[in-house]
Amino acid sequence: MSVTCDPAAEALTRELGFDCHQVDPVVSFTHPADLANWTQPVLEVLIIGGAVFALVHAVRRLRREGDPTNLALWFASLVYLAVTEPPLYFPEWFGLDEIYGFIFAHNEFTVQFMYGRLPLYIVAFYPAISALAYELVRTLGIFARRGALVGAIAVAFVCQVFYEVFDHLGPQLKWWAWNTDNVQVNHPMLASVPMTSMVLFASVSLGVLTYLVVRWVGVDADARPPRSGVSIALRTVAAGALTPLGMLIAGIPFSLLGGDSPHVTAQAWVLGVELGLIWLAGAWILLREWRSPGPVEPPPLNAFVAVFPLAFVVVHSVLWLAALPAYLAAENGITEAGTPIGSGPYVIACFLAIDVLLMMLYRRRRRPATVGA
Repeated sequence: MSVTCDPAAEALTRELGFDCHQVDPVVSFTHPADLANWTQPVLEVLIIGGAVFALVHAVRRLRREGDPTNLALWFASLVYLAVTEPPLYFPEWFGLDEIYGFIFAHNEFTVQFMYGRLPLYIVAFYPAISALAYELVRTLGIFARRGALVGAIAVAFVCQVFYEVFDHLGPQLKWWAWNTDNVQVNHPMLASVPMTSMVLFASVSLGVLTYLVVRWVGVDADARPPRSGVSIALRTVAAGALTPLGMLIAGIPFSLLGGDSPHVTAQAWVLGVELGLIWLAGAWILLREWRSPGPVEPPPLNAFVAVFPLAFVVVHSVLWLAALPAYLAAENGITEAGTPIGSGPYVIACFLAIDVLLMMLYRRRRRPATVGA
């Protein structure tokens, strides 16, 4: 048995269609035509393209406006990935296997790292989704009017609704598979998605990351003096490295009900309340912004925020439509192909929230004369 392919990992990867014993420890490549289904290269183009687009936009903001926030957030998200992903993939390397166990496995994508556990598109997903949420909230003027904390809470909500239209589709299309035998981490679940993933990873982590970056690196209305490149770099690394602490704090109520015999129903209520608070806080902030935007003029619509959020929702709408026949024909939450389906009602709620966000964005923002600023 390989040290990176225990029986649980072996069983799960074989369900996905490959053998975790036959992977490169550093990097592996697979032709897009040989992937499990056509949706995978489409997803890769969307996410990797979005991350590159976000980086270009971040560099432009630094050069034209002298604001390093976008660039710091882009790199801080990679630091956060480097801190969190290896323990999730290989808990035995960090002495966490007794606590967390084997959690999930990604399917084979075009480019894979770390014994095939980390697809390139996942590396890109972190900066892409954090940039999408931050730039949407910033462009609505919420950071300028309400401050870093309220803005970060709004980012957590925006990440939730965009992230979950992706999160609830992945297991059905074999983008990844959760180890459902892992009761300590992966239960309770909302359909095919662990609620810990929905709350802690899809919202709390990215909200905390954004708050730390904005507070430590951002240029605010008080006209903070310019910082040196070294200072910005150190603050960026610190923000990414410390973000998991916020997740640990938010996860305390859940963990108190865990142990060898976790109280799954009670945990579901705790995580459900936390998820509900994210929705209530996000809705309250957006409603307040809609009714009373305040005197501060928000920034104009730029190319990244005008294009990427819309591209994200359009592509995922197409992917959901492609998956819909198998979803509707599923029995007991399992498709004919043997894959679990996500929560349709929750995804519909997320799509509706995204529609409201985009309506607010396009209705109230003007395009600048020079697109791409």
